[in-house]
Amino acid sequence: MKASVQILLGMAFIALTACSTQEVKHDTQAISAPAKAPAITENSTQSSGQNPPLTWLKGDKRLNLVRIMDGGACKNDFQGAKGTFLIYADPADIERIKREKGPQVFSDFETKIQSFATDAFQEAINATNLAEDPFALGADEAQEKLTKQLSNNFRNSVADAVKRFQKETTLTIDVVPFAPSFTFYQQGCEATHQEPEN
Repeated sequence: MKASVQILLGMAFIALTACSTQEVKHDTQAISAPAKAPAITENSTQSSGQNPPLTWLKGDKRLNLVRIMDGGACKNDFQGAKGTFLIYADPADIERIKREKGPQVFSDFETKIQSFATDAFQEAINATNLAEDPFALGADEAQEKLTKQLSNNFRNSVADAVKRFQKETTLTIDVVPFAPSFTFYQQGCEATHQEPEN
């Protein structure tokens, strides 16, 4: 892993836990994370085009947004998608792990998360019907249907990997697709996996 990525990750985790002299306004309404794939509804924050939520409820824990990752996958030469995925983690777990193992362990965590999220996205793409919908009333409806299907497929694909990661590392996380970021390819796939933004 690049040294600059490791340094950036370390700085991001330090910044997450650092005190600030200016009060930070947090999203007062956290979104709850269900055990299995959520049904993406028309009134969902994910389909509204808003910024991603800064917090996410998973069970009884409030997770903070710690990373935004871009990725993409092709189903074949013509079909695929790319989009953004949000990584949420429990700040109490982050602090505990930093004390016990040191901050350098988070670069390994990032590599593991990126690996299983990429695999889950490819699995979700393979399970999603990316063919043009002849019954869609327009491009917006077709995009919405594909977004719902891919989001649900991704949540189902990544669920077991997240559970294994949590058991192995004791860090409570969730990996959530950010539906407004999805771009679908149906006539030539240009989606490729991208490194996390620096």
